[in-house]
Amino acid sequence: MPVSHPKPNRSHTPLAPLLGDADSGTWPRRVCILGSTGSIGSQALEIIRAHAGQFEVVALSATGVSDRSIDALMSQISEFSPRVVAVSDEQGGARIRELLAGATVEVLIGADAATEAAAIDCDVVLNALAGAIGLRPSLAAVRAGRTLALANKESLVVGGPLLMAMAAPGQVVPVDSEHSALAQCLAAGKPEEISRLVLTASGGAFRKFTPEQLANVTVEKALKHPNWEMGPLVTINSATMVNKGLELIEAHLLFGISYDCIDVVIHPQQLIHSMVEFVDGATIAQASPPDMHLPIALGLAWPRRLVDVSPRIDWTTTHTWEFFPLDDARFPAVSLARAAGTAGGTHPAVFNAANEAAVAAFAGGSLKFTDIVPAIEAALAAHSGISDDHVTLQAVLEADAWARGYVTSAIAGA
Repeated sequence: MPVSHPKPNRSHTPLAPLLGDADSGTWPRRVCILGSTGSIGSQALEIIRAHAGQFEVVALSATGVSDRSIDALMSQISEFSPRVVAVSDEQGGARIRELLAGATVEVLIGADAATEAAAIDCDVVLNALAGAIGLRPSLAAVRAGRTLALANKESLVVGGPLLMAMAAPGQVVPVDSEHSALAQCLAAGKPEEISRLVLTASGGAFRKFTPEQLANVTVEKALKHPNWEMGPLVTINSATMVNKGLELIEAHLLFGISYDCIDVVIHPQQLIHSMVEFVDGATIAQASPPDMHLPIALGLAWPRRLVDVSPRIDWTTTHTWEFFPLDDARFPAVSLARAAGTAGGTHPAVFNAANEAAVAAFAGGSLKFTDIVPAIEAALAAHSGISDDHVTLQAVLEADAWARGYVTSAIAGA
């Protein structure tokens, strides 16, 4: 007897396919990169460098104040000659302004610098910031009518109802490899033909760890992902599977598919980045080596495909691709995210903020690895949320601050 799947419940129009027929954008494409010295931002500049004449970098934004990040930003400014540079840290911004004395570069400094940069005259804003600080810039980019190439999944998790209500169809283009894969696969059918979305996960470095081994995980071990080079927050989130929980919420918001029609499977090789199952039983998968250049390039150039941005799979050699069900008992973060997303309102913001506070505590040595997800669960249980219909930016920010304070206080009092 065939398996019966629930019919997808769409709360809004799914994202326009990345592979559209029309390309009405202006070229060369003018790009603002938020988080330019981080992993995603640096790779985006590699792509732009390799495709000379197709892009113009009009703005760069960085959050760091270290000598290394300042040197990296100055090198980027020298090479790409942006009109605007935004630095969130006052001390770092003052140093950049001093180094650029006499240059025709506008330097924005302060907590709102990235938000100001996101609204400047350009075609695409790549939001590669880490954490909930990316929400305001994402809102500013969409409000200004820019295409938002979104690598900052927290923007959607924290303020999804606000962002998607403001965005035009196709204005938000995902840069996460899983959601970029889904968008490509969705081009194979019509919205009403979608049965379910399948997000793949590597399982992280601790997929085979026993509970005893997980209890002894160190920060150093958690920062070593088997397949990807990522920032510390995302890498630790991958180890706890919180990152996949965030991606589950992101997929629901981007594509308008109900949570009971979104699955997560473990695929250690990470060659299939995600899949879409259609009503006739066909499953369309997007496959490529674990490399972020492809989804970044699609985000920057949508709906075009650039030439030679990613390594290719060698089909002349033998491959073994494995798939395993997610072990919810060992990694409950995905189920917790599903519950938070289903509850809606400010619950996803609490999920994200509680996690960021717990990860900071783990990185600082005051929380065990296995206590990160329980800290999120406790914050969600204590939260008095509001519905999607009543979500405002103020409510989201208040929930974010409350969750951070709750987790920090709970850890301090333990």
